[in-house]
Amino acid sequence: LDLVDSGGGLVQSGGSLRLSCAASGYPMENYIMGWFRQAPGKKREGVSCIGKSDGTTYYADSVKGRFSISRDNANSTAYLQMNSLKPEDTAVYFCAAVYSGCLTGRFTVINDYQGQGTQVTVSS
Repeated sequence: LDLVDSGGGLVQSGGSLRLSCAASGYPMENYIMGWFRQAPGKKREGVSCIGKSDGTTYYADSVKGRFSISRDNANSTAYLQMNSLKPEDTAVYFCAAVYSGCLTGRFTVINDYQGQGTQVTVSS
């Protein structure tokens, strides 16, 4: 499974960005998809994930109510809509295929199936 994430950029505090994750190689609908982020000097943080087709989602407390995850299996693309961005959201964001534990907050990537990362920078 190859994943290419995109959509990051520089935005002011309170702004919005939409990240995309394009999958190829295997059917994306076979996988629970998630997003995690990595900021300099900080531990990797699982942000959100979405079930294969039933719409089940998980959000970290730090983004709940501001971020929204979705997927389009027909077009093999997953999305992360990020609203009301804060400077503390600044990080490199990665999409990944994850095990089902993600839906209860345990974020584990399957077989290194993750994108190359896209930088999100939120200025104050």
